[in-house]
Amino acid sequence: MAVTDDLHDLDAVADRLAALLPTDLEYATARYHAQRTQSLSVRDGVVQPPHSGYEAGVMITLWHDGGVGYAATSDLSEGGITAAAEAARSWMTRTRGLAVLDRSPLEHRRGTYRSPVQRPFEDLPLADRLDLLRRNEERLRIDPRIVDSEAALHLMDLDRVSVSNRGGVIAQQFRTVFPGLRATANEGANTQTRTYGGGSYCGQGGIEVLERFGFEEAADRIATQALELLAAPICPEGRTDLLLAPDQMILQIHESIGHPLELDRILGDERNFAGTSFVTVDDFGTYRYGSELLNVTFDPTVEGQMASYAFDDDGTPAERQHLIRNGILERGLGGTISQARAQVPGVANSRASAWNRPAIDRMANLNVEPGDSSFAELVGRVERGVCLETNNSWSIDDSRNKFQFGCEYGRLIEDGELTAVVRNPGYRGVSATFWRSLAGVGNRDTWRVMGTPNCGKGEPNQVIWVGHAAPACLFTDVEVFGGE
Repeated sequence: MAVTDDLHDLDAVADRLAALLPTDLEYATARYHAQRTQSLSVRDGVVQPPHSGYEAGVMITLWHDGGVGYAATSDLSEGGITAAAEAARSWMTRTRGLAVLDRSPLEHRRGTYRSPVQRPFEDLPLADRLDLLRRNEERLRIDPRIVDSEAALHLMDLDRVSVSNRGGVIAQQFRTVFPGLRATANEGANTQTRTYGGGSYCGQGGIEVLERFGFEEAADRIATQALELLAAPICPEGRTDLLLAPDQMILQIHESIGHPLELDRILGDERNFAGTSFVTVDDFGTYRYGSELLNVTFDPTVEGQMASYAFDDDGTPAERQHLIRNGILERGLGGTISQARAQVPGVANSRASAWNRPAIDRMANLNVEPGDSSFAELVGRVERGVCLETNNSWSIDDSRNKFQFGCEYGRLIEDGELTAVVRNPGYRGVSATFWRSLAGVGNRDTWRVMGTPNCGKGEPNQVIWVGHAAPACLFTDVEVFGGE
């Protein structure tokens, strides 16, 4: 069993797993996970040692008579998988009558998914990939004050097959690309770094992902802006209008909408590690999360977005759903099991990061829907304010309410026009009120489909990829500050 480019090859994997599942239980699943990664980078003109990785394994989960057990193995022989099933059965027996649900709410589903790939990276030899990075890293070094520069490329291929003991078979293949650019400029005691979206420019696909995010055109701009920041004044302090670019909006969405809406967090499961939430189960259907301009969707159907898929890891079909509509909270980020526990609506977002991790409630594609304002119109509404791009620091409390975020790059807005560049900008607020200050939402021309490869959660920890899409958004009366 291995990562493959052929969904038909995964049929054989499914047949093997199905033959080893116990048939005498209420619900049993085997989830196969095979992942191949490659990382390349050129830093300061030097090719760094390439990294590649491969891992594969199977997670067995059993439900019966009020008990649940799971066990994982990287031994993919018949004996290895059978031993994992026996271990899962032991835990299922020991937890009988202790599980939070009397029986499994999961169903037996069938279906497939494959990332849309127009130009596979396999068509680009290793030497050509390194030449691509060398060429763009060299373009970052436009001035002696650029003291550190890097161009990087990270690829991940993932095959997932889930089978159940009543005929369920789901095969999904994911191909994801994470390009990176970074330029650090220094003059005296002042050091400034500008990046390629702070790692947010990533997606499913092949070589075309680089074209989607303008990788070849970005280096000159990044280096120039790093140098601009050296000469820029520190961002002024005060309460003012705040215009957030999409690559900062995704961090705002992630931390102050995504994590607070995870149902397992609301139910207390994450209290010991990742914290709780200011949202309660009683808030769904009535709570004003933001202004009437705020519309947030869970949408795993966006082509090429990082966390698009057809089924979550519990086998629930993935559909586009509004979490927040016209500012009112409608549903949470909770899979089928959490929905049954909380008795509130959720989505198909039960996901596992690896073969040896159980599926838990995770963000997937969490998007702020576009509005009807152009970027020029948003800027034109502001008499005094600041426009901020690209997150570089974040801090938020355990209930995901009070936050403080720093950005790489800022520009003042004066009398409806973008003016001077400012450095070390930041802003702070409270999630429960910040989104209610939303005063303008950019149109689809400002909307960017992005994501992040490193959302962490769970015990034992799970780091997983997440998609976010957002337009430029305007907020009023926000506390903005600058730092040394």
